[in-house]
Amino acid sequence: SRLQPGRGPRREDVLVANLDQLLITFCYGQPRLKTRLLDRFLVIAEHQGIHPIIVMNKADLQGPGDGDWQSAYRAIGYPVLDVSAGTGDGISLITDVLKGKISAFVGPSGVGKSSLINRILPSLELNTASVSDHHGKGRHTTRVASLHALPGGGFLADTPGIRELGTWALPVEHLDRCFPEISQYRDGCTFRSCSHTHEPQCAVVDAVNAGDIDRERYESYVRLREEALA
Repeated sequence: SRLQPGRGPRREDVLVANLDQLLITFCYGQPRLKTRLLDRFLVIAEHQGIHPIIVMNKADLQGPGDGDWQSAYRAIGYPVLDVSAGTGDGISLITDVLKGKISAFVGPSGVGKSSLINRILPSLELNTASVSDHHGKGRHTTRVASLHALPGGGFLADTPGIRELGTWALPVEHLDRCFPEISQYRDGCTFRSCSHTHEPQCAVVDAVNAGDIDRERYESYVRLREEALA
């Protein structure tokens, strides 16, 4: 769901419900990947019990080092699919995971969600737009969510692009459970209500310092926790 513009902080538009999996879509090139935003999507998927799949579009634009971040996410267990709506490379990877599932593409504007859906379902001919040269952000082409039946079974939703993403419905005490690599260490903390930020004998902080938890992911956890408490 998303907050209704101008309707106050607690009014929502329901975009799509009863999802099996979330195809969290970013791209190489512009707009640039923001791992903090990626982590927000992953936290929401974990909290809702929806299987997340990371899709990186525009793989034909991948440069040296552009995929270095992927190893940390693959190690956690998150699938990462490198695809290209422009060339068609990797589209079969997406169609395979869509079969028999209710799925949704989510992600920022300009990453090519509608272009990917056009590759999967060419008859739809969804509108697409280029990224703005001025600020490197995508232009909104999808205004409302739409659900499409798939020939191999299942349904696929296209959702409006997102530039900012909040996690206001997530209780702060459940946040550590939404980071699988943190969750596996939480029971080793001395204090049952450990926040994993400042307490002594924290198994999570020890794992970060030992390199067993990716530090960037841990910093995402800390930032989201601070926002939830603000």
